[in-house]
Amino acid sequence: MTRFAAIFAAALVSMTLPVLAQAQGRPDSLGADWRPRQDEARSGAREGRLVPLERVIQNIARRVPGRPLDAGLEGQYYRVRWAAADGRRIDFIVDATSGQIVSGN
Repeated sequence: MTRFAAIFAAALVSMTLPVLAQAQGRPDSLGADWRPRQDEARSGAREGRLVPLERVIQNIARRVPGRPLDAGLEGQYYRVRWAAADGRRIDFIVDATSGQIVSGN
């Protein structure tokens, strides 16, 4: 096998592994049941029972510059995984009914 063929094969394998893992039903970082929880969060916000996740993310961004990595509803709390502008990764726990940050930096 030539050097080029070996590099090409390695690149091909590295690109297909994530697709294969997803096809085998492995959960993402929020867990296997994230989709129904996402629907629950949307309906709760529409009905006024829960603070919209968008507002929660805006509040976090005002406190800590950066961007969300992922976010989801876990029981009565939102978990927001945040990439701070200074390179830190912060997990925020936010009360979904009040929008108050319970833990995180």
